[in-house]
Amino acid sequence: MTDSLIIGADNEVILHFDLKLEDGSAADSTRVNNKPAKMVMGDGSLTPNFEACLLGLKKGDKKSFKLGPEDAFGQSDPNNIHYMDRSRFGADLQVEEGMILAFAQPDGSEIPGIIRSAAGDSVTVDFNHPLAGQTVIFDVEIIDVKPGVSCLLYT
Repeated sequence: MTDSLIIGADNEVILHFDLKLEDGSAADSTRVNNKPAKMVMGDGSLTPNFEACLLGLKKGDKKSFKLGPEDAFGQSDPNNIHYMDRSRFGADLQVEEGMILAFAQPDGSEIPGIIRSAAGDSVTVDFNHPLAGQTVIFDVEIIDVKPGVSCLLYT
């Protein structure tokens, strides 16, 4: 087996990515801590258009692609913006615009919320992804492509 697998359905993909906004500012990168991302094609964790950009690539390939909000982190949803009473925050916590705080869910998991404003007794918390509504540019480098589970069943 000397040929590299080409990314297709069910493949596990290990890649480095640099994520930038349209103005060129950096938003995220796996290179900061040199820990590549691992994903499985078709598992629902990526949007169909993001996956479509990866199809056909193989180990060593590099590609840059632009994704609109609906294909990246979604549009900002007004239903994810909540107005809370300041008393819900600890008295010793200085709540400031731009802070990101973890909020407990009923199931015990946590979800990040961005403080959009804090005025008087009211605090506005945005639970949308921080990059919701943004067009983003991904620069990817494919580190490895592995067969998916369905491929292993037939080999």
